[in-house]
Amino acid sequence: MKVLLVDTVHPVLPERLAELGLEVEEDYNSQPLQILEKLKDYTGLIIRSRFPVGADVIHRATNLKFIGRVGAGLENIDLAAAQKAGIQVFKAPEGNRDAVGEHALAMLLMLFNNLKKADAEVRTGQWLRADNRGYELRGKTVGILGFGYMGSAFAEKLQGFNCRILAYDKYKTDYAPAGVEEVSLAQLQDEADVLSLHIPQSEETLEMVNAGFLAGFAKPIYLINTARGKSVVTSDLVAALQSGQVLGACLDVLEYEKSSFENMFSQSLPAAFDYLIKSERVILSPHIAGWTHESHERMAQVIVNKVEAFLNNT
Repeated sequence: MKVLLVDTVHPVLPERLAELGLEVEEDYNSQPLQILEKLKDYTGLIIRSRFPVGADVIHRATNLKFIGRVGAGLENIDLAAAQKAGIQVFKAPEGNRDAVGEHALAMLLMLFNNLKKADAEVRTGQWLRADNRGYELRGKTVGILGFGYMGSAFAEKLQGFNCRILAYDKYKTDYAPAGVEEVSLAQLQDEADVLSLHIPQSEETLEMVNAGFLAGFAKPIYLINTARGKSVVTSDLVAALQSGQVLGACLDVLEYEKSSFENMFSQSLPAAFDYLIKSERVILSPHIAGWTHESHERMAQVIVNKVEAFLNNT
């Protein structure tokens, strides 16, 4: 059985796959058409984001039995086509949940405590203490939208801050652990001071956070997005920042991203993004919330474990 890796991964992944008796080929340079031409020779495919697996790819990959995505989202795989072809699809949200939870919290604390602004000022000799007075997380109500691996990890990180934690997940019931209140979306919008997004990219969540959605919150909120950029309409977010409906935003992802995470600055960007990069009330990072040194290895190990379980059951 041959496995093709088309994205760079932690070395533990090819090493462990070889230990399972699989013939492993690493091809990180071929163009998608070149990969497509030889994919029929492989039983397994390991990807991250460089190589989208659409129905055309699955149609050509006649011997493919499994696809492993070293990450949490599966929007770059045609899951319906894979299921129809009998191909198992694995992802690894267990591997980077803690990284995402910590990053979301770090961004929020950075925003609440004016650390971006204060750091820049001190470096230029300004010592503006009153101007940089921050806010405490204690006593705030944090709403978590989506309570899977990532949302639950963020809730765990919040537990020691004496804040109230609300969670809404459309597809779950009776899921909230101690210290988390399972609520409706309406209640979350009525009571949250902070909204953190932990939803996958799908037709249902594309542009979900738009002007109407933000207007549905009873109080001005802080927004955290470590999920997918296309869930938020940036121009509507900027309008809400300008009006005061959104007090600040922590964005690890942006709607302008390419699915393969290529250089976003290779093209001109809208005025809304120009506002974000100039605003002191916005914290930005380049889609790295789930990409720590530890999660890099952990996600690889999760995929190996799932491939091993699959092989043992076939």
